[in-house]
Amino acid sequence: MAGKIQPSDTIQAAFPNKKARWTSARKYYPLYLISIPGILFFIVFKYIPLMGSVIAFQDYNIFKGITGSPWAGLSHFQRMFAYDEFLMILKNTLLIGLYDLCFAFPVPIVLALLLNELRSAMYKRFVQTVIYMPHFLSWVIVGGIVVGLLSPTTGFVNHVLSMLGIEPIYFLGDNAYIRSILIGTGVWKDSGWGTIIYLAAIAGINPDIYEAAEIDGANRLRQTLSITVPAILPTITILFLLHIGNFLDFGFERVYILLNPLNSQNGEIIDTYVYRAGLVDRQYSYTTAIGLFKSVVGFLLIFIGNTFSKKATGEGLY
Repeated sequence: MAGKIQPSDTIQAAFPNKKARWTSARKYYPLYLISIPGILFFIVFKYIPLMGSVIAFQDYNIFKGITGSPWAGLSHFQRMFAYDEFLMILKNTLLIGLYDLCFAFPVPIVLALLLNELRSAMYKRFVQTVIYMPHFLSWVIVGGIVVGLLSPTTGFVNHVLSMLGIEPIYFLGDNAYIRSILIGTGVWKDSGWGTIIYLAAIAGINPDIYEAAEIDGANRLRQTLSITVPAILPTITILFLLHIGNFLDFGFERVYILLNPLNSQNGEIIDTYVYRAGLVDRQYSYTTAIGLFKSVVGFLLIFIGNTFSKKATGEGLY
């Protein structure tokens, strides 16, 4: 199938000696040069800060520093799982992450397939621009829009409900609606931007396959199901595995701006709890233990998901 790379199709560079390796390096040195900023970024902002994770096993004191703070062992991890509020927040994070995976992840795929079927290039560009635009809005602006639309007194949604004879609903003051609002705002903001990779994968499909299918009598729906979807399946698999790795990392901004004491029971997630307990209450070691727990869970999810994916589809991250 077009777009599907088999293991036998990959090319591995083999150098007979060190001289050939250095010759190749000199030939492609511009590529190495432009990769240096990215490598430095990951070293400075991703790998060096990992050393600070040691305070999860200490009673960290900002005046004594890492070297002077006393060791606490696994006490912060034990406290984390013994704390009823943290267990509730972990449940919220898991549920919101699961909803996001089930409802938000497929939307860019469906949008990309629909955009691919548009015949008018001008209309297609217009639709793409419209659905891309929300991505460039900050979550503060998106939160303001959502608060304005869902306001119980002046919101457009409640205005429509009142026209239908339904009493106004305080959506952001009810635990029953906060999860749906969080998922819905994420779909509206980022689904259009997520179509870029899928459209690029679709553009790489050989047009001759579609022509052959059309000659065989396949309609557009059959061509989509039998050609387009299988061809972009490796891309879907990779992005799905990456999404699983961020399962517990739903995003601080998108939740914090819509969170209030009335909906925090179902809306507060690990990121907002870490902000409240770590920065506001200054429990640095405890919140570092929570962050380390998140990282370990994300790593395990990627590893398990990649293993199952390679066995089921032959595709994986590594």
